[in-house]
Amino acid sequence: MPVAELLLIAVGVSADAFAVALTQGVAMRRAFDWRRALLVAGLFGAFQALMPLIGWALGASVMTYIQDFDHWIAFGLLALIGGKMLWEAFRGGEHDEPTVPGLRALLVLSVATSVDALAVGVSLSVMPLSIWVAIVVIGATTLLVSLLATWLGHRVGDRLGKPAEIIGGLVLIGIGLKILLEHLGVF
Repeated sequence: MPVAELLLIAVGVSADAFAVALTQGVAMRRAFDWRRALLVAGLFGAFQALMPLIGWALGASVMTYIQDFDHWIAFGLLALIGGKMLWEAFRGGEHDEPTVPGLRALLVLSVATSVDALAVGVSLSVMPLSIWVAIVVIGATTLLVSLLATWLGHRVGDRLGKPAEIIGGLVLIGIGLKILLEHLGVF
């Protein structure tokens, strides 16, 4: 597989992580937290690399059992965390700082945004390429994209405040809904 195709796959699977990392940056309203941004980007990159490896190892035979409900899991997790963001945005006062999700929530988001990468791993198992090169490219791309997204989210969140937090919650719910509808064949 040409490097350009692998990079396109990496960018494609990192799109959901970009959107979610953007919402994490929104929570950094007062000051950009590089440690937090690196944690978000590192987790998203690691899970985006790990899931294709799992999919590659499982192969198509086991994936048929998982694909019947993986989209429901991703939708539920993203809707839950997006709903929590909306709840906190509407519940708090005008000057309240947005709640920064804890490690557990970040792990849930990492899994939810990388479910599609599991299917990519299954397809990689039948392609003539090194899975190790693929997961490094996918993981590194997602890490860089997510790091950029947290910074952009911080810049937007710093200017827009509470509306940016509401948009962030809606984005998470929207991504979950998109995953669900795509797997149900709606579009």
